[in-house]
Amino acid sequence: MGKLWNSFKIAFAMYSKIPMPKADWEKDNMRYMMCFFPLIGVVIGIASILFSQAAQWLEAGTLLRAAGYVLIPVLITGGIHLDGLLDTADALSSYQTRERKLEILKDSHAGAFAVITACCYFTASLGIWSELGEEEVRLLAGGYVMSRAFSGLAVASFPSAKKSGTVAMFADAAQKRCVEISLAALLILSGVYMCLMDGKLGAAAVAGACLTFLYYYRMSKKQFGGITGDLAGFFLQICELVMAAAVYLAGRF
Repeated sequence: MGKLWNSFKIAFAMYSKIPMPKADWEKDNMRYMMCFFPLIGVVIGIASILFSQAAQWLEAGTLLRAAGYVLIPVLITGGIHLDGLLDTADALSSYQTRERKLEILKDSHAGAFAVITACCYFTASLGIWSELGEEEVRLLAGGYVMSRAFSGLAVASFPSAKKSGTVAMFADAAQKRCVEISLAALLILSGVYMCLMDGKLGAAAVAGACLTFLYYYRMSKKQFGGITGDLAGFFLQICELVMAAAVYLAGRF
């Protein structure tokens, strides 16, 4: 139980801004860290639903509601996945060699393409969320779990681009069989939840997540030779945007 509790604390300390008791960041305590990663998605989903109810009670306008849905994940995670999205945008837009792209991922400075990507991403997110109703917001609460379950599965099963770094460290420390089973279970549960909320919209969200996961695998292997922590953040942000867009489109056709 001690290792599980430490893995839980490390997951929330690493991937959220939620205060956690001090954890011992030893390799042995990271074995099951990815099993708890999707639970941060549960927190984001609940926060989004509560915000939706509060906004309805306050009779908030469409734009304010959309801004809340876009900002809640950033506030809870501290923007750690957004950082990966922007670093990856810079690397992909460089059209350099694989080695140079990996160097760009490590660069702490934001390039022009990172800024452009941030503006486009938030504009697209705000536009899509402004078109979604309360029931669609409730459905997509499950998407925050699904995106993280897929991301964790990638860490456990995809090749790492580097022998060192966050992803390589966690993948090496993970009890892969246990991690894969637990994440697969959470993946199925989140998919079932969304489909029970609405069969057509839930299926659209799941399909969007699966297609993004496939793209993530092929892109990361071709462009970088495997995944890194930044690429994992890139996938998560794109996956959640695609799921929201898929729900919007499915609801209009």
